[in-house]
Amino acid sequence: MTFDPLNTFYQRSRFTVSAKNGMVCSASALASSAGAEILKKGGNAVDAAIACSAVLLAVEPFSCSIGGDAFAIVWFRDKLYGLNGSGLSPEACTAEKLQSLGHKEMPTRGWIPVMVPGLPKSWAALAKRFGNLPLTESLAPAIRCCEEGFALSPVVGDLWKQFYEKNFKQYRNDPLFSEWFRVFTKDGEPYTFGDIVKMPDMAKSLRSIAESDSDSFYHGELAERIDAQSRKEGGLLRKSDLETYDVEWVEPISVNYRGYDVCEIPPNGQGIVALMALNILKNYDFRDKDPLYMTHRQLEAMKIAFADALATVTDPRYMTTDYHLFLEDSYGRSRASEISETAGSYSPQPPHKSGTVYLNAADKDGNMISFITSNYMDFGSGIVIKDTGITLQNRGHDFSLDPKAANYLLPRKRSYHTIIPGFLMKDGKPIGPFGVMGAYMQPQGHVQVLMNLLDRGLPPQAALDLPRWQWIKEKEFLVEPDFDRSLVDALRQKGHTIRFAEDPYSFGRGQVIWRLENGIYTGGTESRSDGSIVVY
Repeated sequence: MTFDPLNTFYQRSRFTVSAKNGMVCSASALASSAGAEILKKGGNAVDAAIACSAVLLAVEPFSCSIGGDAFAIVWFRDKLYGLNGSGLSPEACTAEKLQSLGHKEMPTRGWIPVMVPGLPKSWAALAKRFGNLPLTESLAPAIRCCEEGFALSPVVGDLWKQFYEKNFKQYRNDPLFSEWFRVFTKDGEPYTFGDIVKMPDMAKSLRSIAESDSDSFYHGELAERIDAQSRKEGGLLRKSDLETYDVEWVEPISVNYRGYDVCEIPPNGQGIVALMALNILKNYDFRDKDPLYMTHRQLEAMKIAFADALATVTDPRYMTTDYHLFLEDSYGRSRASEISETAGSYSPQPPHKSGTVYLNAADKDGNMISFITSNYMDFGSGIVIKDTGITLQNRGHDFSLDPKAANYLLPRKRSYHTIIPGFLMKDGKPIGPFGVMGAYMQPQGHVQVLMNLLDRGLPPQAALDLPRWQWIKEKEFLVEPDFDRSLVDALRQKGHTIRFAEDPYSFGRGQVIWRLENGIYTGGTESRSDGSIVVY
């Protein structure tokens, strides 16, 4: 694929960036700079990604935390690797137990939806297998950032205030969330753009994790703190759950689309949703077709993919459907044949919003990483471990208490997981990492950005900038305010329910690195956030 790097027709804000020796892309200038700092110190792409992700914990704490999960796809020395760093439900967390406590469904906040966090062990596993530097080096920029303080960026400041007003203001007098208010507000009010924020407790926890290669979080002092607070406040997470946890190395799964292998992490992640949609869409030729022809089929393929995935995807040990069947050509052809010229109706679960950060990095030796981490919904569970700065995720919220559901809650089970890193290959060679964060928007963002790259031939930045749509439920979609209004009218005539979004943050935030044949990296970062690319 070739593209014009000066293509400005779709540009929102900036041009695609190029670099010779390395590149780090994230939603934060501070985080990307930390990754580049590590590259300059002799670290590789994986070391840079660890540094970048750690800084993001401080500068965007509503999206990610030490107590969150992670997934990665790594191209390292001529091989592609996958890492599943999602957590397991506690041993004591059963549907029967929760029902006896009066729960009819999984709650959103508090201890009940907390699962074993996978991020610290993911850092350690990635550094051990691929890194040039120890965690003490890679986490140093984040520790410095937390101790010395940082200036809050515009989009993060706006979101921090929104999430406070919407989700946490109501808990001001609830002792369960008192530590959250101490750490993440200034005298009970949210931090805003331009404020100087310090996270000294988080710095201490990061130093402990770095010096112990994450062992303190799963076996040592931090594990004991988590256990003690969970017992005191009625939680089900125990030190024994932390002690028995480990990440999984997995083989990425893929679908060939327009001659490129689109790679994702297999279930329990929802990367398969993007692959299922692309498997359907590859049966159409979009060349020389008007935008309506493509967009209508994109919407229908996405509804079909979600309908099938939400009914089947969970921890693969408990799946009753072989997910590999969704990747076969016959599945794509069969589902494509069901798409007509009018909007179809499907009934999967409605999606939820979340907090997630996606980043990627590349180095002078051709190594690349697609890395994503999340505490799920806007500061996760709201549980902050006292004097540690550790917020625990609420990933268990997605479990069902219905024994007939694929994602039924069982002890030590991984839930259906929304965060997904992506990677693009061609003829066995790496093209580069990509991703779009944002809960159930993520596979939708993957499909749209990839089709902008591969069907429209846009460069990375323009592929990210093009206005997006988002499936909500049944025939209902949201579109961005600058989406083509004549196209919206035409989609409505086909039976789609289209609404223009009021929330500017509903459509995900992405990063793309594309490696050219001569080894030069080109990259794009999200214009819907405080995105930044730092090159080396």
